[in-house]
Amino acid sequence: MFFTNIKLAEKYNYLNEKFLAAYDWLKNNDLKALEPGKYEIMGDDVFANVHEYNTLPVEEKKFEAHDKFFDIQCLVEGVEFFGVCNREGLIVSEARPENDIVLYEKPEVYGHVILYPGDFIVVAPEDAHMPGCALTSPAAAKKVVVKVRV
Repeated sequence: MFFTNIKLAEKYNYLNEKFLAAYDWLKNNDLKALEPGKYEIMGDDVFANVHEYNTLPVEEKKFEAHDKFFDIQCLVEGVEFFGVCNREGLIVSEARPENDIVLYEKPEVYGHVILYPGDFIVVAPEDAHMPGCALTSPAAAKKVVVKVRV
């Protein structure tokens, strides 16, 4: 599954070699056994960050987006409510270009998916996303976020 707008369907090739390397890495590694940290896949163009965290109430989270990288967010353990929307028209609350992240105020209306272990979502630079949200109450989770350079 990936989330995008039809206007962007031909802008990116979600099956180019960088994406295929990312999908292959996710499929052929024991994600549960990986320690938190950074894992190189294709140098600085494709790499994975393994995170262990507690999900937080939606009210405590903000939307984010990235300019230089796609995120392939793959849940390994736990359950996560994952907010999604187009970043166009959102109000910036903080920008950290050195970390390739822009944070936004939460819009009144947005979509979401619920991620279970083994599920992943691909978010493009045009997509704002709100990861790490609790479905019902905060709980432990483990996720691998593969960063794919635009």
